Amino acid sequence: MAKYNPLEGYLKEKDFSRVPMTFREIESVIGDELPPSARKHRAWWSNNPTNSVITYSWLAAGYRTAEVNLEGERVVFVRTENTQPVRGCASREPDGDEEEAALPPIFGCLRGTVTVPAGVDLTLPADPEMAEAVHNPVLYRE
Repeated sequence: MAKYNPLEGYLKEKDFSRVPMTFREIESVIGDELPPSARKHRAWWSNNPTNSVITYSWLAAGYRTAEVNLEGERVVFVRTENTQPVRGCASREPDGDEEEAALPPIFGCLRGTVTVPAGVDLTLPADPEMAEAVHNPVLYRE
């Protein structure tokens, strides 16, 4: 994510509701070329934070992409109401535990994203026939 931090800083400095940029201007800001997929796939510019590490940069700066023109190599960033930091796998920070700090960033990145409803037993087999076969193997011998 460090590669795209300059874009986040650049956008945070802007006090505009819309920031149009060419792909070349973005490359100038980040000091590197965008990957080839940025010029081929509109989905690369998606506002889904799990899409790409660069997405964190504009979302964390309080912007989203609104107009992507692959042929003209232009994008418009539009200010959003949400200026809260975006957290995800690429930006996971350890909680201070030394053992956790030694883990790769992917570990724990989905923490808090799944809720198990009360009364659901995740240890039970999902298929009732499989449960019966496990508990009564004699009945299911061939």
